[in-house]
Amino acid sequence: MSEAPANTSSRGTRILGVLSLVGIAVLLAYAFGISPPDSSAADGGLGESIRIMYVHVPTVSIAYLALIGNAIFSVFVLWKHSEFADVAAATCAELGVLLLGITLVTGSLWGHITWGTYWEWDARLTTTALLFLMYVGYLALRSATADPRARATRSAIVGIAAAFLIPIVHKSVDWWASLHQQKTLMGTTNTQIGDTQLFTLLLSMVVVGLITAWLFMHRFRVGWLANQAERHGLDQAIAERRAEGVAA
Repeated sequence: MSEAPANTSSRGTRILGVLSLVGIAVLLAYAFGISPPDSSAADGGLGESIRIMYVHVPTVSIAYLALIGNAIFSVFVLWKHSEFADVAAATCAELGVLLLGITLVTGSLWGHITWGTYWEWDARLTTTALLFLMYVGYLALRSATADPRARATRSAIVGIAAAFLIPIVHKSVDWWASLHQQKTLMGTTNTQIGDTQLFTLLLSMVVVGLITAWLFMHRFRVGWLANQAERHGLDQAIAERRAEGVAA
């Protein structure tokens, strides 16, 4: 990738944008209208609170994918010293933090309805919060490091290390006693939800995936343009200093 894009929009982003908007409209119709509530909460079901799952489950699932993408791009940063991979890794981390933040908020709302409290030091909640903070630290490290090469290398190491938390978070409900609900979709063949609810959940995964892809394309191009501007400013400063030296 030798040239910076002229702007962050393209035919691909426009198509993704339209698909995302259509998907959001259909998802809202299913999540709040067509899909029924779970069996009565008195019988052990989720009741109306199942609707939170249509945001909670896809955001954490797509967050996993974004953070795994961060780790893969980070490997290429260390291996190939790729600027493309560095910008892509940073973009994945930002999206992962955004999605995990939404996951924690919706999980707290669900916990308040189900457990009577917004927060418990439960294995799933605690490990998810730790994962969130690790990638907040990743982004803070990038902001605090001025040298582009050092920034790319240090953040890549943190990104790869932080990725080892992902399977721990995902398996926490199996490895430790947990108040958190067991697997709903990923990692189980018994979803224990109805056909319409399952369709709505799968639709939410697709819609959140489309939105994330749209955000990735725009944010990557903004990051690339920012890198080019930073490099241009540094080159200009060096040229001016050399000119001052010649004049002296």
